[in-house]
Amino acid sequence: MAYANDIINIAVTNFRVADGDKETNLRRMVGFANAAAKRGADMVIFPEMALTGYGRYIDPDIPMEEKIAMAETTEGEAAKTLGKVAVDKGIYIVFGLPEKKSEDADVLYNSAFVLGPEGFVGSYQKIHPYGSENEWCKRGEEVPFIFDTEWGPVSLGICYDNYQFPELARWCAYKGSRLHLNPTAAAQEAPNENARYQFLRCYQPHLEYLVLSSSIYIASANLTGWDHGVYFGGGSFVCGPKTNEYSEVEVVTYVGDLDDYQNGIHIGTIDLTMADRYQFQDHPEWGGPDYRPEIYKKMFEEE
Repeated sequence: MAYANDIINIAVTNFRVADGDKETNLRRMVGFANAAAKRGADMVIFPEMALTGYGRYIDPDIPMEEKIAMAETTEGEAAKTLGKVAVDKGIYIVFGLPEKKSEDADVLYNSAFVLGPEGFVGSYQKIHPYGSENEWCKRGEEVPFIFDTEWGPVSLGICYDNYQFPELARWCAYKGSRLHLNPTAAAQEAPNENARYQFLRCYQPHLEYLVLSSSIYIASANLTGWDHGVYFGGGSFVCGPKTNEYSEVEVVTYVGDLDDYQNGIHIGTIDLTMADRYQFQDHPEWGGPDYRPEIYKKMFEEE
């Protein structure tokens, strides 16, 4: 399939949130987005719950009323402010936040908003809230979120969606996505060397598996540092396929640094033609792809 463009400059942020301070977080996101655009970024990805911070939303001592009041709609200040940057700079901006469907709603979602050169693109509600997230947010029920760009379809899942449920990224790859986004809030047990090692053992392989299993790129943006008593590990990066001399898919980091937990932004260029989505291409030997959803559907129908 031919696309208008195969080469994209992508930015992923290690974002240190100001706990519960939306004004500060939004101002810094605007700053990062503007700076990334000046450096040629076509797309900027911020972490899960970047607008408010993650820790306070899993804190049972903070009243639900306070959490609801801090959440925003697609018509809220954050969407409008970052949307203006996206339009003015001609870039895509993706960021995580607690979402409510209307100002008087009492149900929240762990969401990611996508803004683009033409304005607001859409909102994705996390379909697999993790652990205590289920105490404050409702599970998303919409089909996987894929949006059209000049680089073809781009998809996203949020954190736990991608670490334990590879079906999501694989289905998106089947639908044409060569780039899958992962706004995340991946915690590290403590700011020490052993905890860092354990963090990377959990964080890195799950995302690299998505590359190996579906031959696509994964762009991950993580919170970093302390947030309401939770320590986050940074390590924002973009990994993707590297085909070796035997036409076997390997995985390599193209943008970012897994060892970097400093607040900041990583920007780099990736060539999406490397994301050949081999499992979903028609084979000349028999005319169809290796991926066979019609068979998998039968497995579920037998339950």
